[in-house]
Amino acid sequence: MTETRSGHATTLPIAKAITAGLRDAMRADDHVMLMGEDIGRLGGVFRVTDGLFDEFGALRVVDTPLGEAGIVGTAVGLAMRGYRPVVEIQFDGFVFPAFNQITTQVAKMHYRTGGRVTLPMVIRIPHGGGIGAVEHHSESPEALFAHTAGLRILAPASAQDAYWMTRQAIESEDPVIMLEPKKRYWIKGDVDPDHRPELSPWQARVLREGTDATLLAWGPSVPLALESAAAAEEDGTSLEVIDLRSLAPLDLPTITDSVRRTGRLVIVHEAPVTGGLGGEIAARVAEECFYHLEAPVTRVGGYSTPYPPARTEHAYLPDLDRVLDAVDRVLQH
Repeated sequence: MTETRSGHATTLPIAKAITAGLRDAMRADDHVMLMGEDIGRLGGVFRVTDGLFDEFGALRVVDTPLGEAGIVGTAVGLAMRGYRPVVEIQFDGFVFPAFNQITTQVAKMHYRTGGRVTLPMVIRIPHGGGIGAVEHHSESPEALFAHTAGLRILAPASAQDAYWMTRQAIESEDPVIMLEPKKRYWIKGDVDPDHRPELSPWQARVLREGTDATLLAWGPSVPLALESAAAAEEDGTSLEVIDLRSLAPLDLPTITDSVRRTGRLVIVHEAPVTGGLGGEIAARVAEECFYHLEAPVTRVGGYSTPYPPARTEHAYLPDLDRVLDAVDRVLQH
C-alpha cells in the first residue's frame, strides 16, 4: 500500500483508515483488544488488521475459533470486566449465529442492570454486496439491529469517517455496531488523525446542497447517491445528498430540515425495501414534514428475495438508472 501525505492528512483506503483507527486506539488504551477469525498473522480476510498482531501480540489481537456466538459472548464477558473488545465478523452473513448474543446480551445489559454495567464493545461487520461473493457473504442486516434498542450503529462511507468512527466507537461506553462498506474498502480518501471532527458520529452530514429533492443514503450507497446527483445536475435537477452515517440513533433533524426545504425525499439503501430502515425513516418524515412534502417519500433498495448469486447481483443492487427513475417520479408530483 502506498500512502501519500499532505500536511497532517494521509491518503488511505477505507480499509487502511480502519486499521489506523484500531492501531491508534490500541496505543492509547491498553484495555482495547481485537478478536475474530483469522485476524492475527493473516490480518483478516480484508487485511484490515494487517500488522496489528506483530505490534500488539497474541493477547491483544486474538485469533478465535470459527464460532461467532462464542466470539461475541466472550467479548461480553471481557467488556464487563473492564476491557474494550473489538470483534470482527468476517462477513455480514456470518453475524446471524451471534444474533442471540447481540440482541439479548449486548443490547440489553446496561438497561437490565439499571445502568450499573456498561458494555463498551465494538462489533465490526463488512457490509453490503458488490464483491461477487458466494452465498452468505453479501447481506445488509442493518434493520435487524436498528430495531433492537440498546445498540448504536455506524456506517462510514469515507476514509475520514472510517478512521474517526472507529476511534469514537471504541471510546463509546455503549456497544456499537460498525457496518463497513466492503466493496468500497479500497477507495482512497484523506484522513487527518490529528484533528477530531466537530461533527458527532451520531449526526448525518449534508454532502451536497440542492433544492429540488433530497437523496438520503448510507454506507456503500453514498457514492451512488453522489453519482446520481451529478447526473441529475446535467439535466438541470438540483439534488441535496445526505450521508446518514449513524443508523442508530437516527439524526432526524438533519433529514427533516432538508426535506422541509426540498419538499421531496428519495432513500437509497442496498437492503431489501420490505422492512428496511428506509421505511422507518419514511414514516418519521411523513409525520414531521407532512405539510412540506410535495410527493410521497420514495425508496430504492434491494428486492424481497435472498441475496442473489454473484452473476446477477448487478440486477439486485440499486444503480444509477433506478435512482434517477425514482427522482423523476417524485418530481412529477
